[in-house]
Amino acid sequence: MMINNVGYNHRHDTDFLIERPNGSGDCLLLILKTDTVFTLYGKDIVVPKDSFFLYPQGMPQYYRCLPKHEFANDWIHFRFGEGEEEEFLKRKIPYAQGIPTEAAEFLSWCIKAIADEYTSESPYAQENMEHYMWLIFNRVSDTLYIPDKHINDAEHEILLTIRHKIYAEPYIPRSITWAAHEVRMSTASFQYYYKKIFGVTFIQDFINAKTEYAKMLLTSTNLTAHDIAGKCGYRNYEHFTRQFKERCGVTPLEYRKRKD
Repeated sequence: MMINNVGYNHRHDTDFLIERPNGSGDCLLLILKTDTVFTLYGKDIVVPKDSFFLYPQGMPQYYRCLPKHEFANDWIHFRFGEGEEEEFLKRKIPYAQGIPTEAAEFLSWCIKAIADEYTSESPYAQENMEHYMWLIFNRVSDTLYIPDKHINDAEHEILLTIRHKIYAEPYIPRSITWAAHEVRMSTASFQYYYKKIFGVTFIQDFINAKTEYAKMLLTSTNLTAHDIAGKCGYRNYEHFTRQFKERCGVTPLEYRKRKD
């Protein structure tokens, strides 16, 4: 494994933006210390702080800070050696996907250790860096696939209550911050456990709840599509139509006609 460059606890101003249409020529590992907007396959996705993210070699890299927010992260540019990527893939860590983890502080410590070794004159520096890299990968794999002991039945029920609320009242504005506060978790932990339990992110689930409510109104009332958008909590009709079509394959009006 060849480490090309490494950065620990790098901080940037509110205009931070990475645009690499052809990638960086190697793999890029990120540990996010602030919420970050990634553009993946033409869509903007917010990945929360305390997350692991890995770009494969050759993939376009587009990411930036949230508007009016500073940006902070750790990063490593590297290349797999012969047979190493196959070994990495055995750990079933997905590329180009934010992975929230409560081990973020430990992963950051590993990157600091790699940064120290990178400038070291030790004859074992290369070997040591490789060990830290595999330690990072192993811990991320543990995050994904080892059952977490921190979520007990009571906490599971609380998360289920949150889900019931958004489906029962999808027209009420809800945020990740609100939901995390309700269950007394950090936003990163809440998002991680919500997706782990329900198989979908909180934001995606909330949009799904709005869509289901809109479908019910379209087929059971004479309200206009614009009025239904408002009753589903949308301030912008075009935004409502776009999200509805993404999930149903048709616009709200086309959906109504099909059900007539």
